[in-house]
Amino acid sequence: MRLQKHIKMTIREDSLRAFTKEVFLALGCSLEHAELAADVLVTADLRGIDSHGVSRLSGYIRLAEAGRINLSPNFAIESEALAAATVNADKALGLVSAPYAMDLAIQKAQKTGIGFVGVKNSNHFGIAAYHAMKALPHDMIGFALTNASPLVVPTYSKKRMLGTNPICMVFPVKNGSPIVIDMATSAAANGKLEIAEREGKSIPEGWLLNKVGQKTTNPSDLKSGGALLPLGSDFETGSHKGYGMGAMVDLLCGVLTGASFGPWVPPFVSFLPVLENQPGEGLGHMLGAFRIDAFRPKEDYYTAISIWVDAFKNAELISETNQVIIHGEPEEHCAMDRRVNGIPLNEKVYQDLEALSIKFGIQLIL
Repeated sequence: MRLQKHIKMTIREDSLRAFTKEVFLALGCSLEHAELAADVLVTADLRGIDSHGVSRLSGYIRLAEAGRINLSPNFAIESEALAAATVNADKALGLVSAPYAMDLAIQKAQKTGIGFVGVKNSNHFGIAAYHAMKALPHDMIGFALTNASPLVVPTYSKKRMLGTNPICMVFPVKNGSPIVIDMATSAAANGKLEIAEREGKSIPEGWLLNKVGQKTTNPSDLKSGGALLPLGSDFETGSHKGYGMGAMVDLLCGVLTGASFGPWVPPFVSFLPVLENQPGEGLGHMLGAFRIDAFRPKEDYYTAISIWVDAFKNAELISETNQVIIHGEPEEHCAMDRRVNGIPLNEKVYQDLEALSIKFGIQLIL
């Protein structure tokens, strides 16, 4: 089926989930890992984070076929204390190693009040929010970080040194959507450029430099030797702060865990080589959980956070055109809509899925 350029079609959640699981099974994953990896990707699409959903599926497959991902990993705890640990992911999909580490962090928090688990020798882990949100059913605050392929310049440089290195913290709310703060430490996530490029759109100035270090609005310039800018874009508007946050993520996820860091982090795309003499192994993650009642009674916390949400939602507006948004609400609303009306697929993403359908002999039902 050929779509008109840039026209989107929709697919049911259950169909997309079943197809994605079958692809991971055909690739060689266990049933448990195939279901988990599919859940991470489909959850991203449900929440409107299309850049990290099934649009990434073919990328994981190329990495696995290039020998960069181990589909039958043996997770090993290499270092451990009461409230902390480091896991060697054995080159696993980050889609499965990060949930494993988050479960361990939650177990530690149940015993000690807090739990932090670092991961090394891993791969891209999808949306950070998926992993941090695992803390919510346990009356815990969730925390997730990862370093990533070097695409971002430090302030005053044009050399790619850091990944988009997201930070995510999730706060449970008793009657309402959880507060989900999930953000790249670059001015924009790489996935937003990929979406703009697929749809033939330009990007805002301040997201990207071209290969000679000039600002550009052409998303394709990233593939031509350009680089993403840190959050803040320019020094005068706070790029040193975005650079600092990206560096913090890299230090925690790479230097502290034993994973690769800075320009040595392995690229997500299979056609770029992994640099030799790496000071570390694979991508690194940091997962954490804070048990609320280790800090104050749960009832008091839930009362206070409800007051906080109400205060911010009712903050005086500049104009009536926009409303104050609580982080996570747009994604929750998007998920509710897409569960009913289906998940939209861009033409390029549909073509990728169609190619995988043919490659693995798996029916794609819209």
